[in-house]
Amino acid sequence: MPKLHETGFRVFSQFEEDGKLLFVFSIIGMTNKTFVEIGSDDGVNSNSANLHFNFGWHGLFIDGNAKAIKRGKKFYSKYPHPWNYSPKFVCDKVKRENINQLIKEAGFEGEIGLLSIDIDGNDYWIWDALEVVSPQVVIIETHNEFGYEDIVVPYDPGYFFPGKHPVYHGASPVAMRNLARQKGYRLVGANEMGFNFIFVRNDLVSGEIPEVTVESLLQHPSTIESFCKFEEIRDWEYIRNRFGE
Repeated sequence: MPKLHETGFRVFSQFEEDGKLLFVFSIIGMTNKTFVEIGSDDGVNSNSANLHFNFGWHGLFIDGNAKAIKRGKKFYSKYPHPWNYSPKFVCDKVKRENINQLIKEAGFEGEIGLLSIDIDGNDYWIWDALEVVSPQVVIIETHNEFGYEDIVVPYDPGYFFPGKHPVYHGASPVAMRNLARQKGYRLVGANEMGFNFIFVRNDLVSGEIPEVTVESLLQHPSTIESFCKFEEIRDWEYIRNRFGE
């Protein structure tokens, strides 16, 4: 059996996440073909589109860009899936205070197959607040410029990228891994650039898809080079070692 890092390819995803997610679900089994993608843009260049179009998944795209949501609705209506429902679209700014309500009101609760979060800012805090769904697999963006620090930028419900500084947002890879552990997930891989982390719920196939280290995923030369960007904001405000691991 190949290793997860050997299985990447791109169909709709930004990088090679499509292949890696498909490999994970080939091991877990597609027992729940439901996704929620937060920060989806139009849902086309996404982590869920391949699962929808080629494997019959149904789900929810959430984004705050009204033009992107309109574009996504048009695209999916133009290419309807022959055997399944079209995905749902919600246009709203995602916050800790509304994320559970947005998902529940769209008709999604309990176990789902995939949760994808990519909102360039409060990703960590949204997953931390999320309770209405229990995903089998989570793919979420981390902030590699923070290197091996265990830090998170404090929650700001009004944040828009680039904020006060283009590097000052999000959570470090270590902090995201620690949050995942608190929520019952293990780190199993990432895209080649090491910023889209993939987590699997601990009750699923632990022998077949083992946990990997943060360090093993941050080896791309451009990732290592990006660590130096943290120096100019090193003394800014952070939440450090939140779970004390």
